[in-house]
Amino acid sequence: MTDLKAHADLLRELHHGELLVLPNAWDEASAELVVETGFPVVATSSAAVADVLGYQDGEAAPWQEMFAAAARIARAVPVPVTVDAEAGYGLAPRELVDRLVEAGVAGCNLEDTDHRAGRLRDAEAHADWLAEVRAAADASGVPLVVNARIDVFLPPAGVPEADRVAEAVRRGRGYREAGADCVYPIGAPGDALGRLVADVGGPVNGNTNPALDLDGLAALGVARVSFGPRFYRSGFAGMRDALEAIQERGVRDVS
Repeated sequence: MTDLKAHADLLRELHHGELLVLPNAWDEASAELVVETGFPVVATSSAAVADVLGYQDGEAAPWQEMFAAAARIARAVPVPVTVDAEAGYGLAPRELVDRLVEAGVAGCNLEDTDHRAGRLRDAEAHADWLAEVRAAADASGVPLVVNARIDVFLPPAGVPEADRVAEAVRRGRGYREAGADCVYPIGAPGDALGRLVADVGGPVNGNTNPALDLDGLAALGVARVSFGPRFYRSGFAGMRDALEAIQERGVRDVS
């Protein structure tokens, strides 16, 4: 428990300073590779982990299997692990925190999409829930680092384009006031990220995209950047290219 608290403290500290770069892992081998190449924290991708387990993203995988995967990753590496816990799997705040601590992780992503209803959660209700998660984590002795994902820029959210930045700022402020350590406006373009960094009043997680690389994100003042399932999917793309090249050379399929 002492080591896990130290991991949470270190993860929180790394949000203040140079850009924290989090290449997302999906199993023990990918997590070990992240550490071997010099990154100080391992993050997971729920989409990649769920796919490995045979499920769709968006809480289609049983939480027990997702947390078991997180625990295997945490045991495999000596650095803090922050897990993509989706929307919390319908768990009560204290149970969610207990499961995260049991898995040995130092932080989590928690998103404001209600997957069962297929829409965004009410911002105030979600902030209240985050406050309960924060209180439960602090009471557990492991002050988990909570990265509150804001989903207003995703197409299913149903927020008109003209209102998305203002709504993201409103939600980001509310989630920070509730005790979130960082907010994550997934899919936000660069101009929106700049405003969020200025107006939310705390660390902001960004994504890389063709128009905004790591230097661009750092210049905006973004605190951390994650890659989601990009590396997982790129591995399959490389395998497909190699298999197609074999077939083009006329190698017979003997399976």
